Amino acid sequence: MAATRVLPLSGVHNFRDYGGYAVEGGGRLREGVLWRSAHHQTASDEDLAAIDALGLETVVDLRGDDERQLHPCRRSEGFSARVLFAGGVTAGLAPHLQAAGGAVDAEAARTRMIHTYAGMPYRPALVATLRLYLAALAEYDAPSLVHCVAGKDRTGFAVAIVHRLLGVHEDDLMHDYLLTNTAGKIEERIAQGAAHIRQRYGGEIKDDAVRALMSVNPAYLDSALATVRRDHGDIPGYAEAVLNFTPEMREAMIDRLVV
Repeated sequence: MAATRVLPLSGVHNFRDYGGYAVEGGGRLREGVLWRSAHHQTASDEDLAAIDALGLETVVDLRGDDERQLHPCRRSEGFSARVLFAGGVTAGLAPHLQAAGGAVDAEAARTRMIHTYAGMPYRPALVATLRLYLAALAEYDAPSLVHCVAGKDRTGFAVAIVHRLLGVHEDDLMHDYLLTNTAGKIEERIAQGAAHIRQRYGGEIKDDAVRALMSVNPAYLDSALATVRRDHGDIPGYAEAVLNFTPEMREAMIDRLVV
């Protein structure tokens, strides 16, 4: 499955299936129903046709209103999926852009990314949209897609939450998160991110700092999950207390997505 997990698209980065993993107690996640990606603003017509062929019923957009206005997703004329998102703004900053402020070298960039991730479980627009996402996964078993701007930070956190709620081992959870560093057109994605970062903060940010901001690192996700565990003991506790995700919804999601 790992070799075929990534959907090769020309204008949408990091588009991949995050199903197929074994779960605790037996069984595996269904394949071809759980998709993740970056935004679709630069999707080609061929990309849109390939996305339509997946039969998506639900698209969950983790971005804020301001980000959607700045980077509107392209859709085909035949696009019929419902798009879920919560209202609210994010000051125009994806986590990698938020962390970029003052991150002139790689060490500073990594430190700022760790700090940014630590607050991710309580970002208002993200929390509100995660509630919609988990409710949809509990109610529908048709293919879905979750995405943000770069498809790596908020999307990575969202996928980690879903993986653990479904019983995916933490090693596989981290493996999937780290695929961002090898999936698709890595250098092109980093170059695009570099252009946005330098446009906002100036050209003094070093190349290694940009790479740290546009990549993923185990320490980043561990920082977000540490916040979850500090405050709620575990991911199911966080999902129930913060994301309004009941044990009954979890059972329904497992029934739909584990085979």
